[in-house]
Amino acid sequence: MADPDLIRGYAQAIVAIAEAEGEPERVEDELFAFSKAVESNGELRQALTDPALPVERKRAVIDEILGDRASQATRNALGLLVEQGRARELTKVVQQVAELGARHRSHAVAEVRTAVPLDPGRQQQLAAALSNATGKEIELKNVVDPSVLGGVTAQIGDEVIDGTVRTRLEEAKELLRSR
Repeated sequence: MADPDLIRGYAQAIVAIAEAEGEPERVEDELFAFSKAVESNGELRQALTDPALPVERKRAVIDEILGDRASQATRNALGLLVEQGRARELTKVVQQVAELGARHRSHAVAEVRTAVPLDPGRQQQLAAALSNATGKEIELKNVVDPSVLGGVTAQIGDEVIDGTVRTRLEEAKELLRSR
């Protein structure tokens, strides 16, 4: 398990670079999307974490995937993690980057899982509802998760708000059993 101080240090460096480049939110969003792709793709995860694969090849994999769709700051941040042998901690570092960035803007990050991508209007509505529920300004990170049949699950720090169809059906089933 990686040292939390080490993860925080990498995250702070990435946030500082993103802010210096003038695009902290873009870098956060791009890193978040890339880390979710790595989490869901075993082959990609293996390529980035394989100690036998040269760093140059790992950087090439990142560039092939991101191309011009990601900022140079994002590609540099990912390159730094790969060069330092920290690709295994990518998800933790990216989560810390999002939290540091949100805290810097006095916001909280909500990782929202849905069956389909949310359009910007729905994202705004959900962010407003979560802001009302938590009393915090919310920055939404949408993760498309096919296991979510319908509804939404939101995680804000340690707090989980589960509004999925599956959970509601389970609750109804329990209620019927208890009668």
